[in-house]
Amino acid sequence: MVYVKWVFWGTFWLLIAAFFHYTLPQHDIVRIVNTYEERQDLGDWTRIFWSVPDDQTESLVNRDVQFIQAVRPNGKAVVYRNEDTSWRWPPYFKFDTANLYTEANDSKSTRDNPKWVSVTHYGWRNEYWSIFPNAVAIKDVEGPDATIIPWVNIVILVIFFAFVWAIWVRWRRFRRARIDPVLEDMGDSFEAAGDRMAARRGRFRRWLDSWKKK
Repeated sequence: MVYVKWVFWGTFWLLIAAFFHYTLPQHDIVRIVNTYEERQDLGDWTRIFWSVPDDQTESLVNRDVQFIQAVRPNGKAVVYRNEDTSWRWPPYFKFDTANLYTEANDSKSTRDNPKWVSVTHYGWRNEYWSIFPNAVAIKDVEGPDATIIPWVNIVILVIFFAFVWAIWVRWRRFRRARIDPVLEDMGDSFEAAGDRMAARRGRFRRWLDSWKKK
């Protein structure tokens, strides 16, 4: 029972962590090297990783998507998609795909004359399933060692854990005040019933013993 409990809570918090890791904004210091547009097939279940800016695209199996190619300071390549989120989840309310595409083109640079920018994005990158993080903002930075403090993430996580803590404290109080006394009464009732059953079995054995002596 304890093992099942730990598996349940472990899975629950793992899903919560994955949700926040996918949804909350992340910041990459990169050098943009290229932008392009490509038609992408929208898989059955991988469709959830692509934005759906309008109702018409819900019935499409593929569509044109803008991409931004970049290189990290360590030389590792990274590719972002550039799609509006509109009023849908996650709530970035991104409507400026065209503007961001222009900013990305204006921020292109070479290895010999690099221009470093901070790309704010959400989502994951998976090469096997062709999943790309969605870029939501581009900001110039001084260099590859620039530090971006994720204030939005800090505030959201603090509020979330404060909410969880408040619920947990109230649950403990409710349990001590309402549930534990009931369970104790049930335990006392079961114990008393067991004592009565034991007493009856004792009397029955003594009655049988009295017949054996005769």
